[in-house]
Amino acid sequence: MTDSDIPPEERAGFEEFAAKVDGTNISSQTLLATDYLNHFNEIVMLLDMVPDMPDMIEECKFWQPKSYPEHFADSSFKDKLLAIEAYERVPTKFRRPFEETLNQLNTLILGGVNKLEEEIVAGADPGLVTEHVKAISRAAQALMDCANAIIHGSDRAMAQLEIDGLLG
Repeated sequence: MTDSDIPPEERAGFEEFAAKVDGTNISSQTLLATDYLNHFNEIVMLLDMVPDMPDMIEECKFWQPKSYPEHFADSSFKDKLLAIEAYERVPTKFRRPFEETLNQLNTLILGGVNKLEEEIVAGADPGLVTEHVKAISRAAQALMDCANAIIHGSDRAMAQLEIDGLLG
């Protein structure tokens, strides 16, 4: 991204933090860090256990969305304070699709956990539960891939139609 891609009102803060994050695991192109995606990787790993261990749905229910700053405040990420500070300077070009993608991920996961719990409690066919877990995991991975691309400089979120297509 060139300086001309950043609106003048965002440019000074972005440039200051782009220099500060140089040499860290925070992208100097977007001021975002992939470590945030660990919050979603954890729940996807738990969901993937549900077909073999249906009681894992109880663990899944404890998962809650966390904002980017909340995740880093609770993490052991070496540059967590810098990540939190830099987030305020992420150019709108990246922040808007990133937050849209995170909202889609949170909605997918919370809705998926609720649906799976209902199916398990109702004694649904284990094969159906397995298929739903696979669909949720596939869609979550696609959204995490999208978020990862944004962290590395893409400015495109997934359309709801694309997500719906993954779910099946």
